[in-house]
Amino acid sequence: MSQDDTRNTPNDDHLTDDTADVEVMPVDAEQVADYLGKNPDFFMSHPALLEVMSVPHNAGKAVSLVERQTSLLRERNRQLTLHMGDLIDIARHNDSQFEKTKRMVLALLDSATLDDVAVALEESLCRDFYGDATSLVLFADQPLNVNNLTMIPRSTAGVVESLIKTNLPTCGQLQLVENRFLFGDEANEVHSAAVVPLVKGDAIGLLAIGSHDPYYFQRSQGTLFLSYVGEVLSRVVSRILHEEPA
Repeated sequence: MSQDDTRNTPNDDHLTDDTADVEVMPVDAEQVADYLGKNPDFFMSHPALLEVMSVPHNAGKAVSLVERQTSLLRERNRQLTLHMGDLIDIARHNDSQFEKTKRMVLALLDSATLDDVAVALEESLCRDFYGDATSLVLFADQPLNVNNLTMIPRSTAGVVESLIKTNLPTCGQLQLVENRFLFGDEANEVHSAAVVPLVKGDAIGLLAIGSHDPYYFQRSQGTLFLSYVGEVLSRVVSRILHEEPA
């Protein structure tokens, strides 16, 4: 290569540095106006921009009806967007609740003994539904008290008679005697609870779910899920109680 060829050969490093030093110049208002003037159909292909733009209508001191209507439509669109977001959140929550409930129902249907039922309830209600304590009280002639399963004669359940007679779930803070009856040694740590009567013809027991949080269960909350669990559990327990020994 001749000396002249070497002198005229571009330097790759120099090209790279020049490229890195190029600055993007900001676009000013005149350039934007010029572009829009040359492209009058720009907003036809970008309609979303119109939703966030403010285009006042010159009507002197009076408020233009067109401007007012546009403002109201924007506000309504914003509210509908927020409402749609709320509906999506609710749908996701309900879908999660359904999956958890399905797991518990299937575990209950697979239960062959009352001990299986008690274990399935504790695992589901404490793991999936964040309860801190569970209590399954069943009415039977032969007393039994094992873990969270208690069997007592119906005549000895007078303390919780008001919870039984409702035939509907009760949520909120229980009376002290009710709390002790249902949760025993854990009663001092349970500050709110949901109690579901189990009914199959007659009252056959109670399911209680306790929380350390005094506001976790409240009287104003919906009880559709609890009622459904109560119906399923009542049928499973009734079947096991009346099942003849093999």
